[in-house]
Parts: sequence; structure tokens; C-alpha cells
Amino acid sequence: MLITRGYRTQLDLNHQQITLCKQHAGAARWSWNWGLRRKQEVYQQEKRWISAMELHRELNTLKQTEIPWMYEVSKAAPQEALRDLDQAYRNFFRRCGLKKEGKWRGKPGFPKPKTKRKGVGSFRLTGSIHIYEQAIELPRFGRLRLHECGYLPTGGVAVLSATVSEKAGRWFVSVQVIEQVPDPPQAAGPPIGVDTGIKTLAQCSDGRAIANPKALTSELKRIKRLHRWLSRKQKGSKNRAKARQKLARKYARVAYVREDALHKGTSQLTRAQLTLEEREIRKAEIAATLPEPKAKVKPKRGKRSKKEPPPEPLPKTIANKVKAKQMKKLLRQARTLDAQRRPAVVVLEDLHVAGMQQNHKLALAISDVGLGEFKRQMGYKTFWQGENLLWADRWFASTKLCSGCNHIKEEIDLSERIYVCEHPACGLVIDRDLNAALNLAALAILYLSGQPGPYWEFLGKGETPVGEGSSG
Repeated sequence: MLITRGYRTQLDLNHQQITLCKQHAGAARWSWNWGLRRKQEVYQQEKRWISAMELHRELNTLKQTEIPWMYEVSKAAPQEALRDLDQAYRNFFRRCGLKKEGKWRGKPGFPKPKTKRKGVGSFRLTGSIHIYEQAIELPRFGRLRLHECGYLPTGGVAVLSATVSEKAGRWFVSVQVIEQVPDPPQAAGPPIGVDTGIKTLAQCSDGRAIANPKALTSELKRIKRLHRWLSRKQKGSKNRAKARQKLARKYARVAYVREDALHKGTSQLTRAQLTLEEREIRKAEIAATLPEPKAKVKPKRGKRSKKEPPPEPLPKTIANKVKAKQMKKLLRQARTLDAQRRPAVVVLEDLHVAGMQQNHKLALAISDVGLGEFKRQMGYKTFWQGENLLWADRWFASTKLCSGCNHIKEEIDLSERIYVCEHPACGLVIDRDLNAALNLAALAILYLSGQPGPYWEFLGKGETPVGEGSSG
């Protein structure tokens, strides 16, 4: 099947390339703000909609007279910024319509002007984009060196666009490609229920537990200290800029740790698990397929020794290539694992994260988990692995319900980590999160038997239609 996939990796740029990236980001930001102003002016004067193509024609006219510096950057950067602005307007009006129907809870989100104070920004390029093992070739830039070797796909893919962005002093490139992947066999393993929480990121019904890294909580003291350090700097000084950059790097590290934990956790839940013996066998198979690298040997001098001199270590670039090939091989084999060992149905809770964050005592901890990103990753990863994803209704009493006798407790405090059934004939004593995960897994039995229940089915396209089941 053909899928659209994105790859993001870091760039190693020199000073000249960084300057050119800042020029492109500035041109995209200027085009966005100019297009937003023009859209508002045209609507106030003529009461009509001005498209991105019309704005692009006006921008080409302005290049010849008022903004000749726009010729120094690629034409794709301002053009894609205007397309993004047009899409932002469409999203705004779509959300306004959903809000009238009662299907949108938040604000519609009218497009706002972009400022340099919130970061350098980003820009998107299209056209002739070529990917190599250690570099990527972009229009107006030429070849840019990649920090990771062999991560981006080099063959058999169609490159749609490349987005260059800056975060805390580091530059990244995100490549959107269309690639052909084999259709995954339909998973036929036992269904699982996944209970998400604060203490444990995810508790699976089969006993597996994914720890919460608590990325922000572990760095909170250092972040507070950096904030105090920043507040003591004089506004507009270079020392204040250095302090702001250091604080941004700390926040970026928190985001990287959280993102890494979420990706590893969701992959662990959606892929078949290997035992230690099977892992060693697969590692040996991969090592056997790799060509033996030729190591350089120091020339002998003087009297010959019986012992051969040890070979020199491999260069860093070759070692990185070997690591990249091993990783790609592992990922390729993970998709073709036995379908009987992957869960046929995965059940998650449809939690109201925004409502949970209204509790000021738990808002920081809930935000640190990243439940929204967890749900998003589980959506597309289960689709890629040939699994069915169900959302349990948010009013389903998975925590209060006993997984042994279906008795529902009236109240259960957040501090009670052990669930004790109050029914005299049951008396089940089990971990609170594991009990909720078992109740979620029981919903999969209703789904497989074709019975309605308090769940929604995920289509794999970012939509969760409401089912006809009751919400008890």
C-alpha cells in the first residue's frame, strides 16, 4: 500500500547555511503577515475571499518594486507560507461551523501574525529535492549535511516537500514522502486494554507496564533556576539572549525525552514482543547479512612480531552506516512478525484531557504525560500494524468496575492504588491500573462478537465516529 510518511532529522550547518536558512524563514514569516493583512483588507473593502494564488500574483508584482530582497530566497518559501495561511483560514471557518453545531469545544483559532520573538520559525520547500546517505539537496541550498547517516529514505520514494525548522539553536529538516510498503497481515493475537495514567504512562492488560519518564517534573528545579537567571538579565543585552537560549534548550530537552518515551511505548504496545533468545537470534541474522568491513592494518616496522597488530577502529561515518542499516533491518522485520503475536484489538480510554487539566493540583502532571500525543501515535501505528483500535467511552467506569465480578464501587479515591472489591462473594485485590486495563480488554470481546458497547471504532484516518452502544 502507498502511505504518506514523514521523516525528521537534524542538520549540521555552517554559518553561511544558517544565515541562508534564517533568510528563508524570515521571508516565509513576512509573507504570512503580509498575506494576513491583505486578506483582512480585501474582506473589509470588498467582502470577498482572496485565494493564495491571487496573493502570490500580488507578491510577484511587489518583488519587482518594493521587496527585491525576496529574489535572494527560493520562491517556494513564501508561496508555501501563503498556502498555509489559506489553509489556516479554511480551518478557522470549519471550526466555526462545528462550534455552532456543538461539535467543537475550544476556540476556532483565527490566524495570528507571526513574530521573531517566538523563534526563528520554519519554511517549506518543494521541487527538486534529492536525498543521499549523508546529505540532502534542497533548492537554493545545495547539499546540506545530515547529523544522522542513513535515516532518511534514499530510494523508491517520491519526495513531496522538505520543511526546515529551528528549535533551541538546532536546525531540523522534515521530509514528507510517499512510499510503497507491504500490506501488514491482519493481527490475530489476543486483544489488550491499555489504561493511561500519571504514575504509569500505560498499563497493559497482559501485565506489561510502561513507565512515565516525568520529563518536566525531573527538570523543574533547573528550569525554575534558569527562569530566575533570565529575569536578572538586562533586556536587550547579549547575556539575556544567551540565558534565553539556554532556557530554550532545557525545554527542548524535556520535549525530546517525552517524545522518545512516547514513541518507544506506543511501538512496544503495537508490535509483537520478542523473548531474549529470539532477540539474540535476530541480531545474529542481521550481523551475518552485513558485509565485513575492511579495517586498516598498521605497516610492520623493524623486527617482525609473531602477534599481528590490532586493526584500527572503524571511521565514525562507517560505524554510523552500520548502525543505520541494523536499525532499518530491525524495523523491517518488526513489520513482518507473526500476526498471531500482535493484538487484534487495542482498547484505549477516550479521556477528556482538557477537563482533567482543570484540576490545578494535577494539571502539571497531566500535561507532562502527553496523553494527546500518545493517542495520536497509537492511532496511526495500530493502522500500520493491521490492528483495530477502539476508544472506550469516557463515561465507562473502568476504574470503579471490578474485573472479576463486574461489581461497581461507589467511590474510589485517587490515593487508592490497590483495588479491593467490596462484593462479599468476590473480594478481589488487584492493582488499580491493571484492573482498569482488564475492564478495557473486556470491551474487545463485545467488539469481536459484534455486540454494541460503550466504545468507538477508529478508522485509521484521524476520525473516531460515535458508535451506537450505550455509555454506562
